[in-house]
Amino acid sequence: MLELTGLRKSYAGFAFGPTDLSVGSEVLCVLGPSGSGKTTLLSLVAGILSPDAGCVSLDGRRLDGLPPERRGAGIVFQDGALFPHMTARENVAYAADDDARVEELAARFEIRDALDRKPAALSGGERQRVALARTLAADPDALLLDEPLSSLDAPIRNRLRDELRDLFDSLDIPVVYVTHDQRTATALGDRIAVLRDGTVEQVGTPADVLDRPKSEFVARFTGTDNLFDATVVGGANGRTGDPSDGVTLRVGDLRLRAAVPADAPVAGDVTACVRPSRVRLRSPSGAPPDEAHPGDENVLRGTVRRWLNEGDGYRVVVDVRGAPASLTARATPHRFEQAEIRDGAGVAAVVPAAAIHLIR
Repeated sequence: MLELTGLRKSYAGFAFGPTDLSVGSEVLCVLGPSGSGKTTLLSLVAGILSPDAGCVSLDGRRLDGLPPERRGAGIVFQDGALFPHMTARENVAYAADDDARVEELAARFEIRDALDRKPAALSGGERQRVALARTLAADPDALLLDEPLSSLDAPIRNRLRDELRDLFDSLDIPVVYVTHDQRTATALGDRIAVLRDGTVEQVGTPADVLDRPKSEFVARFTGTDNLFDATVVGGANGRTGDPSDGVTLRVGDLRLRAAVPADAPVAGDVTACVRPSRVRLRSPSGAPPDEAHPGDENVLRGTVRRWLNEGDGYRVVVDVRGAPASLTARATPHRFEQAEIRDGAGVAAVVPAAAIHLIR
């Protein structure tokens, strides 16, 4: 168990913490924009920086004052930080107990063919594999990673991301993975911690953080483009009363139904947010019968302002009649064609009541 208690560090013009976090045998992805304190957090855990207050513990052992090499936490940097004058084999052997361990890790990371080359002769993916092998050669009690995939080409990054998930599952130690990329965080993290200006805004599972953000910052940073000022005007049937079955919202000239958990009633002015992936588009003329659930859906009429082909899908911006702002949806290629999307075309946007999350 890796524990951060009241951890705090100040620089000129920047303050990190106080922060309390616990990481068990899991992957905690630390997500945030540049300058939010992600690398500071790793540096404090690794012993590269000394905190102004608070402490770091690993498996019940306080790490205060210990140098990085005695902390039992292995760290992998963005550029790998390999020894340039050593071959890949020598880099891994630097931390390994014997040659057998080097061969074991080389097989695990598929770098046998690269062992006799120096870092300058390795591809970006090979350098990161060697860096991971060198770090794990020391059998760390915790693993820290500082955006190790961000400088790689997309195909290599996607492949290594898949491989890292399997690797982390096999380690059974705390893993703290720093990234600014939401896709990496959701793919690798058992939990996500969102940082903003040195403060942890939210910690939770990927589903919690993405679908139930606690602040507008978390919503926007994790890809929720649709945020609207709204007012709760009554229960699901439009009258005041128990909101446990949902509430009615006024958004501009629209009335929308939103599902609200029974243990989290809301009232008054709120921010309504909807992830683009939860919005379904269809042609105005109708939809397949199996998609018709009038009591659970809000069907909004509008026109297509613009669309963008993102490769594996389309991002579509719709001007909704009566809404104070446009609505963004993400459509699969099949849905895009079925809804006959084109600039200026009429379209219906279906927003399930359960897809609307309310922030007080």
